[in-house]
Amino acid sequence: MRVLIVEDDDAIATPLAKGLEREGLAVDRVETGNDALDLSAASRFDVVLLDLGLPDRDGFDVCRELRARSDVPIIVVTARGEESDRVVGLELGADDYVVKPFGLRELIARIRAVSRRATARTGTHEPLRVGTLELDERARRATLAGEDLALTPKEFDLLVALARDPGAALSRRRLLEDVWETTWYGSSKTIDVHVAALRRKLGDAGWIETVRGVGFRLRTP
Repeated sequence: MRVLIVEDDDAIATPLAKGLEREGLAVDRVETGNDALDLSAASRFDVVLLDLGLPDRDGFDVCRELRARSDVPIIVVTARGEESDRVVGLELGADDYVVKPFGLRELIARIRAVSRRATARTGTHEPLRVGTLELDERARRATLAGEDLALTPKEFDLLVALARDPGAALSRRRLLEDVWETTWYGSSKTIDVHVAALRRKLGDAGWIETVRGVGFRLRTP
């Protein structure tokens, strides 16, 4: 997932970018509204984190122009917490509104939530393919070299989470948030149990690799 941070305060933007990168997200950062519009027109982003207090123009104007140009999910991240500002931001097309200071885990959960909603809106329903593995999310069907895999619902969701970004090391916390949602308060060891089951069903050919100290990644054997 690729995120654009539009924030001129380095004390906020730098630790935020590092935190998102630790969770496996690719991050670009700009400090002005005009740079945000230029870069978003030249590159594809999955989510834009937009501050309202920009040095060159009002963040609401940037939000309006971004929405007019594309359907990219926009999360306003600002110190302006008045209800009137929230209403204006959402009416201009923002998908979410977060007031500073904020918790990184909450923001990451919101990023993933708006990204999931955006994916659902596209309606493309293209299966995920990694080598000979194919996952049809609409039909909730998994096949390996053309043969059906008998997966439980959580095994399927976990495999989809890994297959959406093949080769990327995904942390246990990120997988918990993606698969078990943010309401899960159990042990992260449940992921290890499900990974072990997936490995057996995939033939233990090296599809799911353990990344020490981080989590797991999906790779083509």
